[in-house]
Parts: sequence; structure tokens; C-alpha cells
Amino acid sequence: MLLGVGVTHFAWPKPFDSIVPAELPGSQRFYTYASGVAEVGIGALLLVPRTRRPAGLAAALLFLAVYPGNLNSVRLFWAKPWLRAATIARLPLQIPMITVALRVWRHG
Repeated sequence: MLLGVGVTHFAWPKPFDSIVPAELPGSQRFYTYASGVAEVGIGALLLVPRTRRPAGLAAALLFLAVYPGNLNSVRLFWAKPWLRAATIARLPLQIPMITVALRVWRHG
């Protein structure tokens, strides 16, 4: 999943740019590309048994780091009911993603 979504940050960056909180310094595209690099890198590290455990911790931290963007997308799409529902539904999905990443960190 990380590899696919990470590549999408480069192939189709505008949707990711749009949810970067405006309060962050610098350009939205910088954060889109940085998170894409992190997702591709961590996804690749998860595939290698020797690096899987530290990559699990990195994935958990990444999922926490992008959570403000997910919250921001709810705010941005509040006036569009179907997008609002999708962005709200996505928020609790971060919990099992973080849980699984931490399990990988602990157990490889």
C-alpha cells in the first residue's frame, strides 16, 4: 500500500497538495513529494526482512505525521457531503494502520 500511494504522490500530486495544511511553512508540493518519498522508502524497507522492524516504526511515525493532513481534508471538504463522508471515514482507518505498523516494529 505504501509503495502504491507513495508513487501516486508523484504521478498525481494535486490532490495531495490540496490537503496539506496551509499553516505549514513552505510549499504544499514540498510536503507532497516529501511524504511520497517517505512512503516509497518505508514501503521498500518493509519488503526487506533485515529492515522490516525499523521500517515498522517509521511507518507508524509516518501515519501519525500525515494525520493532520487527513484532518485538514475533513475541514476542506466539509461543504461537499460525499467528500466529507469519505474523509471522515478515513480518519479511524489510521488506527489499525498504526497498530499494524507497531506490531511489525515489535515482532518483525
